[in-house]
Amino acid sequence: MSFEEQTVEAEVRQRRLAVLACAACEDLVRLWTRLGFDPAFDLLRGPETGLVMLRGRIGGGGAPFNFGEATVTRATVRLKNGAVGHAMVLGHDTVHARLAAVVDAAAQVDGMAARVERDLLVPLAALQAENDDKRAAETAATRVNFFTMARGDD
Repeated sequence: MSFEEQTVEAEVRQRRLAVLACAACEDLVRLWTRLGFDPAFDLLRGPETGLVMLRGRIGGGGAPFNFGEATVTRATVRLKNGAVGHAMVLGHDTVHARLAAVVDAAAQVDGMAARVERDLLVPLAALQAENDDKRAAETAATRVNFFTMARGDD
């Protein structure tokens, strides 16, 4: 596999893991059930809950600083065919982490990748975009525009 192919594959997997991590667990379970694919798997790690350090930068380009901590749950699974899937999600939801890891592993199986993308990841991404748009509209409705009037004092 060439370097370019590895880079593209890594970007596809990053996008997949991001969609799975940001998805609502109920939506993920509903779409996974519709897929009708229930592979046997072994848990290699977790699901386990812990903390990660959040880092920030002042002004976007300044020196990094520790902003705070976030609770995450991670899981690693191996399907019976040897495919290994990983997942890390915000919060304490072990079901979400385990299922996201199974989906990640299933997406690496020949013949399943296209189905997972089409029937699971695309609808999840669309739901997330819809929720983002709704939240942006709600936020925009509360915007207050301040202005200054000249008092006429010279």
